[in-house]
Amino acid sequence: MSHLSLRLRIFLFFGLIGLGSIAVVLAALLLGYRQLGSPDALSSFVTVGIVAAFGILALATFVWRLFDENVSKPIESLAAQLRVRAESGVETEFDEKAARYLGDLAPAACATSNKLRKAAQATAETVALKTERLERQRAQLLRILSDIPVAVIVATQDDQIVLYDGQAADLMENEAPARLNGSVCDYLDKGTLHATLVRMKDQDHRRGPITIKGKSGAIYSGHIRIFDDDNGYMVMLEPLDPDAARPLVYDFDLFNQTPRADIREAALRDLTFVVFDSETTGLDPQSDAVVQLGAVRIVNRRIITAETFDVLVNPGRPIPAQSTRVHGIDDTMVAHASDFAAVRKSFQTYVGDAVLIAHNAPFDMAFLNRDGAAFHNPVMDTVHLSAIVFGGSAVHTLDALCERLDVDIPDHMRHTALGDAMATAKVFVAMLPILEARGLLTFRQLQAEATKHSRILKVET
Repeated sequence: MSHLSLRLRIFLFFGLIGLGSIAVVLAALLLGYRQLGSPDALSSFVTVGIVAAFGILALATFVWRLFDENVSKPIESLAAQLRVRAESGVETEFDEKAARYLGDLAPAACATSNKLRKAAQATAETVALKTERLERQRAQLLRILSDIPVAVIVATQDDQIVLYDGQAADLMENEAPARLNGSVCDYLDKGTLHATLVRMKDQDHRRGPITIKGKSGAIYSGHIRIFDDDNGYMVMLEPLDPDAARPLVYDFDLFNQTPRADIREAALRDLTFVVFDSETTGLDPQSDAVVQLGAVRIVNRRIITAETFDVLVNPGRPIPAQSTRVHGIDDTMVAHASDFAAVRKSFQTYVGDAVLIAHNAPFDMAFLNRDGAAFHNPVMDTVHLSAIVFGGSAVHTLDALCERLDVDIPDHMRHTALGDAMATAKVFVAMLPILEARGLLTFRQLQAEATKHSRILKVET
């Protein structure tokens, strides 16, 4: 019983009361009929039994509905709000009116949460003061590194990229979409790279020259350095444009990740996610078409804003006026855009082996998997994740989620593919610590819990 939701357990409790009451009434009627000893009274006893049974069931259902609306749902909502405050740091207001029949529970929970928040703020201020100097030094170091006149890629010993600068991003984009936690071998020749690393280790050299071919056939030259602890290496190549911007994209925590062959057993925090959304000519995946596809990557629970996908698509048909009023895309905007087959191929390269995330994912996946194409990536739906966090009775629209989790969607970005994808990504990142706090640490555990809410398939967006 402990694995069942509170509302379901209470429903079963009232169901047991109703069935038990009916059983007691029927037993009493049977005993009275036997004591009366009159066969002619059987129909009367049966009538009384039927009326009593339906009356008890109606009363039990009525009381359960009152209890569900005024006790079960408010408790479920209150618990979800406490989780959000505790794990995501979102300061949403408690809905004390909805919990008005719970006595002092909601005010007490609010007071406790506020006290913990003040204590956390005091601790955070102390930590911030002590780390301010380190942050200044870190920012200065990043500025210095950003001015190094080479394209820099830092990778683990398993070739997973943990850092690249703007020059390297230009070089990588020449081969494939730039991806943090992607493989260096997605851009540069694997054989040459590994042969160079092996030769350097055999000769006990930590730094050496390298000339390597990209996947496109382009030739790059520069140097490669192996870290002293053999935990990874750095590739430094001649940039395509020495005067281009040089922002850094990095996450050194990736050095500490342990790759798993089975994604189902991987920890959620170690997975790479691609959160995407599509804008279409209509709501029927069989007859309508995509006009815009947008996505953003999440690595190590962090949204990588430098790695977005935002492409207009020529649907090969006129865009209805009612659809244009929603997403703002008209025929003139897509007249010279690529068709969906070409955009989908580019998107598959961008996604790689990441887990796909979408809000109301069956709708978007139906468009992606049309015409014989198939994405074999694992897929998660933020509608199901919302049901896990906030309960099945809550509203699970993207707007409702953003309001609960204090995520702002600028008006000009709402109902654009990239804008909705970014909002969904922020919602997902905010829910991740809540899911982990509930013991859902691996992808397998999250999938198993999500299947319990599979009935929630269609929501308003």
